[in-house]
Amino acid sequence: MYKSIVKTITLSDGRTIEIETGKLAKQAEGSVMLKMGQTMLLATVTCAKEAKEDVDFMPLQVEYKEKFASAGRFPGGFMKRESRPGDYEILISRLIDRALRPLFPDDFHAEVFVNVILFSADKDIMPDALAGLAASAALAVSDIPFNGPISEVRVARIDKKLVINPTFSELTKADLDIMVGATIDNILMVEGEMDEVSEADMLEAIKFAHEEIKKHCKIQLELSAEVGKTQKREYCHETHNEELRKLVWEKTYDKVYQIVKSTPGKHDRHDALDALKTEFIESYKNTLPEGEEANETLIARYYHDVEKKAVRSLILDERIRVDGRKTDEIRPIWSETDYLPSTHGSALFTRGETQSLTTITLGTKLDEKTIDEVLIQGSEKFVLHYNFPPFSTGDAKASRGLSRREVGHGNLAHRALKRMIPETPYAIRVVSDILESNGSSSMATVCAGTLALMDSGIKIKNPVSGIAMGLITDTETKKYAILSDILGDEDHLGDMDFKVAGTRNGITATQMDIKVEGLSYEVLSEALEQAKKGRMHILGKILETISEPREDFKPHVPRIEKIIIPKEMIGAVIGPGGKIIQDIQAKTGTTIIIEEVANVGGVVDVFASDKASIDKAMKIIRGIVAVPEIGQVYQGVVKSIVSFGAFVEILPGKDGLLHISEIDWKRLEKVEEVLKEGDEIEVKLIDIDDKSGKLKLSRKVLIPRPEKPQNPKQ
Repeated sequence: MYKSIVKTITLSDGRTIEIETGKLAKQAEGSVMLKMGQTMLLATVTCAKEAKEDVDFMPLQVEYKEKFASAGRFPGGFMKRESRPGDYEILISRLIDRALRPLFPDDFHAEVFVNVILFSADKDIMPDALAGLAASAALAVSDIPFNGPISEVRVARIDKKLVINPTFSELTKADLDIMVGATIDNILMVEGEMDEVSEADMLEAIKFAHEEIKKHCKIQLELSAEVGKTQKREYCHETHNEELRKLVWEKTYDKVYQIVKSTPGKHDRHDALDALKTEFIESYKNTLPEGEEANETLIARYYHDVEKKAVRSLILDERIRVDGRKTDEIRPIWSETDYLPSTHGSALFTRGETQSLTTITLGTKLDEKTIDEVLIQGSEKFVLHYNFPPFSTGDAKASRGLSRREVGHGNLAHRALKRMIPETPYAIRVVSDILESNGSSSMATVCAGTLALMDSGIKIKNPVSGIAMGLITDTETKKYAILSDILGDEDHLGDMDFKVAGTRNGITATQMDIKVEGLSYEVLSEALEQAKKGRMHILGKILETISEPREDFKPHVPRIEKIIIPKEMIGAVIGPGGKIIQDIQAKTGTTIIIEEVANVGGVVDVFASDKASIDKAMKIIRGIVAVPEIGQVYQGVVKSIVSFGAFVEILPGKDGLLHISEIDWKRLEKVEEVLKEGDEIEVKLIDIDDKSGKLKLSRKVLIPRPEKPQNPKQ
């Protein structure tokens, strides 16, 4: 049968998380079922027996998947089955990956697959806050080498109080929402959004999360000991040639140091470093006995270590960066708005060798993004898409679909801006196309997005800027350097990538990945303060380009006007089978969207390219929903003539009888003496039948009564 082992974590509010192993998926190298309420996540890990030849990195693959059956739902689409992962699943996969990846040994290169599957869903429990814990627990009960355990928790601030793993409903009231990943000793990853909070408040939330995570890690260590997996497998995935390593360092280090110190341009520097490596390889080949081949894979690995050491030493010892800047110096910035005249809004933002061309498109409710995840349904009025084509880094290759990185970077920029979007009838799409990249294109997207939104005329609450911070540390000397506005090389060779976006009032979004152990909160606090100074500098440059949003939208931007109608009149405006609303749209050239909103009524958006069309449609709609009032004068149209009078439409769909005796003061033999079908006339509503609701009209009361003729005999 099976032997089940269960461990329980009790949260501070009394809720519990259960981790069970030994019952399911026993052929995987590690598997656990995590339970909280009715939510159940199965996490499994598998690992290749050996590393593939010439692999010198950690080939980790993390997949998070949600089953629609977990919430009692059918998948959409023709096939009615789960298909490729949605954005939400990709983002959770990235959250797990970013916390796990740094903790595998540097020399461990076997393929590792982590799968986390949502099999049962409690509709108010957020599974993303549990997925990292489940993945780590699966590794804890396996023999895969891993320097964990870790856990991830969500922290929200609700009514000024910090809460661990809030529910979906609680999160709607939060002004701070971050996910934190950590080991028992160190913070590894932070990501989230805030409503202009201070650096101190964010740091307090991170500390609060870490205290909870420590409890999760202790339970996993107990679980690992109980299943007998404290001793991990032995492996040998790297063979080294110490003589070759020493030779590479002796022959290249000083030259590399001079190149990185004196060559500020990215491509010039890379070309010079590549040329030096090629020169060494050719020189080394000439020293080998005939028939012996040079191990170029090992040379490349050792040469990379030389580059890393040279860049880090230059920064720590001389406080000089590879592009010549000081540690807190921001690269040159230039920007412009209205660069693309046919778009609804556009901006070009360039910081050093990173450049974003961003556009704004304004649409109707029909253009809103439809969300149909397992636990989240609805629509999104504000969307941001981020594109990173290969030419932005000079790579000669084709673009092959959307990458996970593009989804993640776009999500970060979206979170940075979304709380600054005002109430508006428009659906808003922001698209950032990265044209050049050398460090933090996601933060360039935030800056370009702010510029483009202001150029479009959207009255954002406050402009937002963003910056990426880096860190170089030396554990032996205890030296460290915090870097503002990092380059791609500083991200790749450094110890931290810390992106912070915000307004003058506070932080709106952050993403941090730490690659070094033992980062103190003091260093983190210093990095936040240095980031704030950088953000304010960048924000100043943005405001030099455009100081406030346009007063009005551009002439070619379609206009939207809104009207609230009584709930019971929605059907009258739509008509049988949509006949009336379609007729209004055809006659006026507008797009009309009606939505029933609880406690409000019918919300009608009228969308057109010119105000005259909107006014025409509004007049018809107001007429349909208007309630006829006795004593009111209406401009009516004669719809039909009968022997005893005429039927006049005074409001759309509302006819009244104009009796022949009420047409004129003089006696008429036939209605046609005065009226014909199609005539527009003014009439007054003189009565409404209590039983039938029929309308009685008069024309003659609006005409001066002729004087009686004088009697000639008098």
